[in-house]
Amino acid sequence: MAVDTNPRSTTWTFVDGEWLSGNPPLIGPTSHAMWLGSTVFDGARWFDGLSPDLDLHSQRVNRSALAMGLKPTKTAEEIAGLALEGVKKFDGKTPIYIKPMYWGEHGGPASVVSVDPESTRFALCLFEAPMGSHGGSRLTVSPFRRPTPESAMTEAKAGCLYPNNGRMIVEARSRGFDNALALDMNGNVAETATSNVFMVKDGVVFTPVANRTFLAGLTRSRIIGLLRDGGHDVREATLTVADFMGADEIFTTGNYSKVVSIAHLDGRDFQEGPVARGALELYMDWARSGSRP
Repeated sequence: MAVDTNPRSTTWTFVDGEWLSGNPPLIGPTSHAMWLGSTVFDGARWFDGLSPDLDLHSQRVNRSALAMGLKPTKTAEEIAGLALEGVKKFDGKTPIYIKPMYWGEHGGPASVVSVDPESTRFALCLFEAPMGSHGGSRLTVSPFRRPTPESAMTEAKAGCLYPNNGRMIVEARSRGFDNALALDMNGNVAETATSNVFMVKDGVVFTPVANRTFLAGLTRSRIIGLLRDGGHDVREATLTVADFMGADEIFTTGNYSKVVSIAHLDGRDFQEGPVARGALELYMDWARSGSRP
């Protein structure tokens, strides 16, 4: 996920029962979320009249809220319905990022450090965001690692996890790369700083096993299913940097750009491969078919 809201782009936010344009002030200096980080969010997409897996993204933000100790105040169906209502406020041409969010306003009764679930607030922000490119990304292995489930809320899409990802990107770009391959605490590949990652070797598609150190994304799951249905052998496995350096092709998946081919990893160039191209085609064909298996 590499999203930045352009202040010149059209933005609408639903909060407290109304739609507000622009970037409304929502969190104050005494808000729990402001100084103790109790925020969760999700990200869905609308493009070409399509909103793939909007229902699943709406469900996941509620799971993330519960993992953070918050209390969801909207059903997944209500969130999806509001999102489609908000889409109508745009020009119907430019792709949109759909971002439901929960945060806590007050500390819990036992300690100010914990969040009071009864103080949970909800907002839904939609803004124009063109689809990202699908190839040419340059990766390096990050010196920073993903936390374990024992040390962070890795099973939630929580805002407090992203500064670690952010420093991965900053460090990688300081060395001339676009993104970073992130390892888990055991030194195995987990993901990139912004997306899930796949590799292909001798016709077999591999992706790091979902070991709870990273968010196994909805687009990742969708691509695994589509590739398998298309006849590919797709395996979740414990993978090392050496495995990726020896791969025939590497690609990433994520909600922002769907499928992106990797052109370079730490001294080795890669060509855009047929599996990555096919995965993107399969995804777009599925999205346009309106099917929801």
